[in-house]
Formats: sequence, C-alpha cells, structure tokens
Amino acid sequence: MKSQKVIARTFGIFFIFTFLSYGIGSELANTAIGSNAINNTLIVGVILMAIFHTIFNVGLLVLMQPILKPINEILSTGYLSAGIAATVTLLIGNIFLLLHIPLSETLNVANGNPEQYEMLSKLLFNGNFYAYQLGMTIWGIGGLMFCYLLYVSKLVPKVFPIWGIIGYLIFIAGTIAELFGYKIGVQLSLPGGLFELALSGWLIVKGFRPTVAATA
Repeated sequence: MKSQKVIARTFGIFFIFTFLSYGIGSELANTAIGSNAINNTLIVGVILMAIFHTIFNVGLLVLMQPILKPINEILSTGYLSAGIAATVTLLIGNIFLLLHIPLSETLNVANGNPEQYEMLSKLLFNGNFYAYQLGMTIWGIGGLMFCYLLYVSKLVPKVFPIWGIIGYLIFIAGTIAELFGYKIGVQLSLPGGLFELALSGWLIVKGFRPTVAATA
C-alpha cells in the first residue's frame, strides 16, 4: 500500500514537472529565436525540453505500468508505446530548434546573409511546430487509453477519467486542426491540460483508492 502511494505521488509530481520543463523551455527557446539572439538561452530551453521533459515523461509512463498492466495488458502497453512515441517525436522537434545555433554561426554571422538565415530559420521552426503537433496527437491517443484504464479500474474518482477522455478528444481535434492551419490548438488544449493538473494534484494529495490499488 505504501509503494502504491509513492507511485501515485511520484506520478503526479512528474506530470507537473513535464508541464514546467516543456513550458519554460519552449518560452526560452522561442524568445531566443524570435529576437535572433541565438545564445545560451536557446541551449537552456532545449535542454529543459529535450532532456528534463523526456526524463519526466518516460518516468511517469514507466511508473504506471505495474499499476495499469494487471487491468489490461494490451491497453497499458499501448499507453506506454504511445507515450514513448510522442516523446521521441517531440525530441526530434527540439533538434530542429537546436539547429539554429550552427545556422546562425554559418549564415547570419559569418556570411552576413540575413535573408537566407530567416528563410532557413523559419523552415526549422516549422519543423519543430509540426513535430510538436504530431507528438501531441499521439500523446492524446495514449491519454485516451490511460483514462479508459482509470475508468474501469476505479483507481480515482470517475470524474477524472471522464474529464480526461473529453479533454483529450478536444485536444486531439486541436492538434489536427493546427496541422491544417487552424490556430485553435492552444484554446482546445485547456480542458486536457487542466485535467492533467487536477489529476496530478489529486494523486499527490490522495493517491490511488486503497482497496482498488491493493487488488491491482
């Protein structure tokens, strides 16, 4: 029982840290690229997104496996696989951002060719954008599996998985809309994002339902 509570709390903490690491990292990277000041700020931002976010993301996926696997092995493996695939896709997008550093050194500074730099910079930025949207779509699909497992297992109050299923469906619609050029992804990510934060807070404070977790 004690180990179940530790897993629940750690999962909740990791969930929050994934938000912070990617959110802060993305803001730092975008600020550096937007101001054409490609420096240590960009590197720190990418480190937060590519390293810390990856550690926390994969960590929370692995933490949940011993809890979810007894409930449904296929869906629990699907959740793990989707989460890892999404994380790798985001990681590829972060590499696009990091390539601004050699681009800046070879074009913007050495050759003094700002037009070519701006064109290639936009290409790299768009590469990160599409990788992010695809990664988040995959994450949302994994989230649907996760919420279904929470619902049937009754590990948390039913309001959370129901909220999560609705939130992830809206979230997936937003990421796909972004791929088609409709800038509504941020707005449609709110229900799913609030679900993840609320679930994290619940797990940190309450943990899994004891009798259900013990049975699992």
